[in-house]
Amino acid sequence: MMKRKKGAAAGAHGGSWVISFADLMSLLMAFFVMLLSFSVQDQEKLQQAAGSVKDAFGITLVQDKAGMIERTGNPQRPYPKHMAEQSTEAQSEFATEDREDRQAQGQEANTFTNERTEEDRLEQFSLAAASLKQAWQDQPDITAISQNLLVENTEEGLNIVISDQDGRAMFPDGSKYPYELTRKAIAAMAPLLNKMPNQIRITGHTAAGATFPNPRYGKWDLSFDRANVARQILEEFGLSDAHIYSVVGRGDSEPLFPNDPYLSANQRIEILVVSEKPPVPVGLRP
Repeated sequence: MMKRKKGAAAGAHGGSWVISFADLMSLLMAFFVMLLSFSVQDQEKLQQAAGSVKDAFGITLVQDKAGMIERTGNPQRPYPKHMAEQSTEAQSEFATEDREDRQAQGQEANTFTNERTEEDRLEQFSLAAASLKQAWQDQPDITAISQNLLVENTEEGLNIVISDQDGRAMFPDGSKYPYELTRKAIAAMAPLLNKMPNQIRITGHTAAGATFPNPRYGKWDLSFDRANVARQILEEFGLSDAHIYSVVGRGDSEPLFPNDPYLSANQRIEILVVSEKPPVPVGLRP
């Protein structure tokens, strides 16, 4: 009975040392971890030691391209990148000038007008001429005087001529007020001319050989009054006063047909849509 008890005690005592040894190793590891945490580490030596351990155990370092591409190629740096958001100043502007001819461009910053080329000018005036003719055609009674209405592109701009032709006069003899059809033809132009940014010159002309019963009222007065009445009609039907550059009476000094200054077609009103901005007269300069 006693031998059995000694054998059993010896077997039980023989396995307890493993637990004590494991506890000792845990305490030693904790001790060295505390020493390591309180010590000053040399990063370079630590990396060399780690590399030696990796080489000893056959660990191969694999490098791959990062998602960021720099101008000098993929970076190979022993330190991490420091990236931060950089604030930028706002570039928004608000329009401070009203430009009716630029409304289709939307709400944007100040839009400055570029100089038109010759092709742009011809295209602009061609469209304006077609619009004027369409405006006259929309009123059937004006077609009766269609031969008296002339629209042509000149070097100075778009010239609109309302003249006497084929025995039909645009103004009563010696009167500054036009016939009703002439008035309608002038009024139909006003909305279209107001949409254009160009300035307008209105000139009155008379034919040679006209007689005037009043010695104080002659060809110069009549030609100017007719041009001025044409201006009044245009403004009455929508043309802004800012579009008018000049109203002039030429008398019979500039006939439409120089070879026949007495021809009735020389008696006319010319409305010139100027292609370029006219120079400011000397007396009006700041």
